[in-house]
Amino acid sequence: MGIGLHGGGVGVIKFLAEQGAKILATDLRKKEDLTGSLEALSGINNIEYVLGEHRLEDFTNTDLVIKNPGVPDDSKYLAAAREKEIPIESDIGIFLELCPAPIIAVTGTKGKSTTAALLAHILEQHYPQVILAGNIRRSVLEKLPEITKDTIVVLELSSWQLADAKNHKKSPYVAVVTNLMQDHLNRYASFQDYIEDKKLIFKFQKEKDYLFLNYGDEISRELSKQATSRIYFYSTDGDKLLHAELPFLNQKARTGAYIKKKTIYYGAAQELIAPAKDVKIIGKHNLANALAAVSVADLYNVPREKTKEALRTFRGLEGRLQFIDKIADVKYINDTTATAPDAAIAALETIAKEYPRKDKQKHIVLIAGGADKNLDFTKFGQEISNHAKAVILLEGTATQKLAKEIGPDIKINGVNSMAEAVTLASQLAQPQDVVLLAPGCASFGLFQHEFDRGKQFDEAVKKLAEHE
Repeated sequence: MGIGLHGGGVGVIKFLAEQGAKILATDLRKKEDLTGSLEALSGINNIEYVLGEHRLEDFTNTDLVIKNPGVPDDSKYLAAAREKEIPIESDIGIFLELCPAPIIAVTGTKGKSTTAALLAHILEQHYPQVILAGNIRRSVLEKLPEITKDTIVVLELSSWQLADAKNHKKSPYVAVVTNLMQDHLNRYASFQDYIEDKKLIFKFQKEKDYLFLNYGDEISRELSKQATSRIYFYSTDGDKLLHAELPFLNQKARTGAYIKKKTIYYGAAQELIAPAKDVKIIGKHNLANALAAVSVADLYNVPREKTKEALRTFRGLEGRLQFIDKIADVKYINDTTATAPDAAIAALETIAKEYPRKDKQKHIVLIAGGADKNLDFTKFGQEISNHAKAVILLEGTATQKLAKEIGPDIKINGVNSMAEAVTLASQLAQPQDVVLLAPGCASFGLFQHEFDRGKQFDEAVKKLAEHE
């Protein structure tokens, strides 16, 4: 249910086909909207497609329903399957049952992809078999045949994936929570419901399992009281962490990696890891992500020199504060994965700090806006007023809501395509300025998904460069 565009549904179908299953694949999108996914499945037999609709009878005349994480739990089609006592599964649920290796899993509102990828990169310096999978645009089941009991598996998990697998009552051997902020409130009845799904990453952990939490995230600190596993805190503020009372039930929570005097240390014994400048991905939030990865790498006894080298060579991920080009002394930065206000605020603050103008004038031309997830834009509007010289808002259900929160002295322009947004941004930008795509909103409406939005930004910047 839900072939999708990211590759996850394709991976599930391929895996099931290899097991000899007879598959019906259904998606609300029409055939022409699923071209890439259908091409990837073209050589596989035993698949019947129902596209442009779901049919109730398909959900009651089957042995098993596997839902895409994007499908809401209250779907009437899933209700029909439950009424007939047909099991509903997810790729993560199946993976948790079949994976022969212990799992390291990373979740959080923001930073989970970067943390998981950097952690895998560090572990690869020392271990021959490291698999990175999960919420990274392909199904974990595709990776299953490669995994042995000696493989180190790093999974990035969204709240939806955790929720889909909760009936299995399994949590990973090592769990990491990067932060917890307001997001997906179009899907959840309340912020607390969202947190309850995130908690599943450690809810079923055993006493000898591990949980790594960001000490700078207040909600994570509170959640630590509910965990039964061994807790490690990491922090961008080492002094605060080292002087904190870390009682936890009948034991002490432990100290992971932290920053002190622009240097990364580990543990209460203050073991030197690396200068903070060895972390090449920009922004305080990315420094926190790096500390999470360093903390877990220490648990796995990765030698310090290999950790340092991995920090130096990791350049970040697509669409996450990604430097695209410099044209006419204007930098173009793609942060399309900033799909909520808190993430876009972090992007604005990072760019303002990392790429200041010599004359200290405001210098960010921001491309933002899009679809609403029932989130509050008050603070985002304030930060735009603080840091941006001009704003270009993409058409969408959240755009007017955001525009109302931006100060009257900021020039606001509305557009309905990314090509138009980038062209206009290039006209508004002066030398030493930065054009930043950090939408703070979801992508549906104008784009297939956030990566399509980022790709269109990259292509528009490339065209600009060709005309220079």
